[in-house]
Amino acid sequence: MSIHPTAIIEDGAIIGAGCVIHAQAMIKRHAVLDNGVVVHSYAVIGDDPQDLSFDSRIDSKVHIGARTVVREFVTVHRSTRVGEATSVGSDVFLMSGVHVGHDSKIADHVIMASNAIIAGHTQIGAYAFLGGGVGVHQFTRIGESAMVGGLARITRDVPPFTMATERDELIGLNKVGLRRRGFKAETIAELKALLRLVCAPTGNAKALAAEAVATGKYHSEEAQRFLKFFNEGRRGFLRQRQNAHLTIDSAE
Repeated sequence: MSIHPTAIIEDGAIIGAGCVIHAQAMIKRHAVLDNGVVVHSYAVIGDDPQDLSFDSRIDSKVHIGARTVVREFVTVHRSTRVGEATSVGSDVFLMSGVHVGHDSKIADHVIMASNAIIAGHTQIGAYAFLGGGVGVHQFTRIGESAMVGGLARITRDVPPFTMATERDELIGLNKVGLRRRGFKAETIAELKALLRLVCAPTGNAKALAAEAVATGKYHSEEAQRFLKFFNEGRRGFLRQRQNAHLTIDSAE
């Protein structure tokens, strides 16, 4: 473990083996850092949520997973709920200026580029990538292996394995990302078909996903996870816009 003498670690914080805490970083008493976490200068982990109704006497946490890297000026705020935690998974990379709002859940292997901001109660799936300056509305979900382009404004759920940009604009399948994860060609073909079907510009996305399940045509685990995504959520889903061309094969 390496802790710079100017870092501030409050009594009650839990710091795992092999963590590195750089100069002027602040680890509040509500923070739990697993083994190997790196926190750079001026980051603040575990401070109170930005919620005007929050009672600071509530006992809640921030949990940072193993080997996650937190760069300069990142803020991760604790949960608004007693006994619960804002969580960041393992092997996550939060670049400079990222903000993770209260009660958010970030899965493993997520990358958030500089100045990306996610509001409270946001969920981000494993291997997702958020470009610089992305803004995400509260209670929004971003699915597994989704890619969100820089400066995008996201107010609806981004389906797994897809690409999004601008204001809730669905581009197509994140084919490059899927190949990098070693997805089989057959799996990518199933996801292409499902993207055309479920994210069509008309129809109810949840109903279309349920119909796809009922056909029994889609067998890969990834296809099943794609369809399951549409069983939940409260913000609605990104869809192909009317008269817009959906780029199923992303640029390489």
